[in-house]
Amino acid sequence: MNHRYRAFAAAVALLGVTACTDNNPDTASGTDGTDGTAGGAPVAVSSTATECTLSATEAPSGNLVFEVTNDGDDVTEFYLLASDGLRIVGEVENIGPGLTRKLVVLAQPGDYITACKPGMVGEGIRADFTVNDSGNEVGPTGERAELLSVATTQYAAYVKDQAEQLLAKTREFADLYRNGDDDAARALYANARMHWERIEPVAESFGDLDPRLDLREADLEDGQEWTGWHTIEKDLWPPTDGSYTALSTQRRNELADQLVADTEELVERVGGLSFTADQLGNGAKELLDEVATGKVTGEEEAWSHTDLWDFQANVDGARIAFEDLRPALDTTDAELGTTLEKRFTELQSLLDQYKTTDGWKYYNELTEAEVKGLSDAVNALSEPLSELTAAVVL
Repeated sequence: MNHRYRAFAAAVALLGVTACTDNNPDTASGTDGTDGTAGGAPVAVSSTATECTLSATEAPSGNLVFEVTNDGDDVTEFYLLASDGLRIVGEVENIGPGLTRKLVVLAQPGDYITACKPGMVGEGIRADFTVNDSGNEVGPTGERAELLSVATTQYAAYVKDQAEQLLAKTREFADLYRNGDDDAARALYANARMHWERIEPVAESFGDLDPRLDLREADLEDGQEWTGWHTIEKDLWPPTDGSYTALSTQRRNELADQLVADTEELVERVGGLSFTADQLGNGAKELLDEVATGKVTGEEEAWSHTDLWDFQANVDGARIAFEDLRPALDTTDAELGTTLEKRFTELQSLLDQYKTTDGWKYYNELTEAEVKGLSDAVNALSEPLSELTAAVVL
């Protein structure tokens, strides 16, 4: 998980969006026969250390193309947020100085917020953005729309089931932790978290819940309280250099209670959600990004080193989203579907090599060559997966 809350918006009526990177706006035609952006041209975004300058602050509904250039000296990100400033509609990340990245968004009419995040920290430099009603229908119609409706219904059921399983195991884990049964809590930790990791983009779309549940210590900001899974992780796998003071019984109880309460809130929120096809496609890509930036680097589970459990769960979630979309994808780009199936199989076969009787090898047991092999396989899947959303929606 990353504190920047990478996510597709799991929000409901307001949002029906497609966010993907590296799409060509010349081939991403809008419903009005143009590329759908302000005046038929991309919205240019210039990000510096102090400014986030857009060439337009409104556009018609349909395809929007944000062309984001990092004119600063530090890595940056660009977000399109819902009007509440929490839910992420689309994003492009890790834009190095001098580089330009594209964000393609199929947006419904409404109020949004744009944000540049120089240094990829904090709330970013924000401004209002308006999507006006173009009068054209946004999104697919006909047979493909029917297939996508089935896909999103299936995925909603999957998310609800995973959230409920997460809650059951979280309650069990919290009881073990409260009672001081640390060996049993350590044994359950990674397996319980797999349910979170499988639906991570949905969970992370709740910008208030995500940091309470899954914030890493390295991502803490000044004055921010650290709670959730990784706080307990450090207490169960404390540093061996003598720098760590074990948490008191009272603090353990507080953390366990909040973990359960926040997970109960997550279950309640996802229970009423519906999804759009672009959210499935973008969510699948976000899950692979999670693997590339956290799991395969060993940064996610810094104390337990159970990153491969998370890795597997992220791959599971991405694969489910792809498989739900596959019937619709086959009507537009069957070759892409074949490629994705092949790449998923190759990545899973490689990951299976590190299975053990009780899960997977610990990250700190992997060699540099093994980590590189996993990283290469993730990258090989990530590239065609970035084409999935546009293929099923546009």
